[in-house]
Amino acid sequence: MINKIVQSVAEALAGVKDGSTVLIGGFGSVGQPDVLIEGLIEQGAKDLTIVLNNAGSGRIGVAKLMDQGQVRKIICSFPRSKDPVVFETLYREGKIELELVPQGTLAERIRAAGAGIPAFFTATAAGTLLARGKESREFDGKTYVMERALKADLALVEAWEADRWGNLVYRGSGANFNPIMAMAAELTVAQVQHIRELGELHPHMIGTPGVYVNRVVQVDRGGDWLKPEQV
Repeated sequence: MINKIVQSVAEALAGVKDGSTVLIGGFGSVGQPDVLIEGLIEQGAKDLTIVLNNAGSGRIGVAKLMDQGQVRKIICSFPRSKDPVVFETLYREGKIELELVPQGTLAERIRAAGAGIPAFFTATAAGTLLARGKESREFDGKTYVMERALKADLALVEAWEADRWGNLVYRGSGANFNPIMAMAAELTVAQVQHIRELGELHPHMIGTPGVYVNRVVQVDRGGDWLKPEQV
């Protein structure tokens, strides 16, 4: 019997190794798997490369993960968001590496990894410092930069609902990076608010098929069942 539901965050993150590349879903705090991030801090894996939209704020969540000295490198689009004190301090002291990637390119690099596409060409960043050291080609008189797919060891995602097969339903803008990240890692762990019985999730509502998900942990914060038109 397939059952991907685990009973604790510690069980969900068991086996995460030092040096892992970790995709973290969310757009700012929206759709971010905050409980799984806290679990990763407690799990203690170090020398991590984390991939996400922005570098966190204050001293909670991703910022706390960096503040604990567990992150070697960050790949993101917006390293300076509201109150980026932790990242800025670490970067100025040379204690963390940064790879800056335009947001659309970041999304496509992740999506390409999930689709089995090793690399692609994009006009974004052509002729800028971000293209330095990368292969460029001309198509129809326009310069394009080759970007490599961004596959990870671990993806931490947040969803609204799941069943025991690991099918995930997202709520509104909570989808953002989560669906493509779920497809692009060797191990995908989902934090969800509701667990449903098999057959209760309408097929049209499923944003990530269970074949891409390895572990599901429930973090119940309340909220009602969603109708298809509310997703």
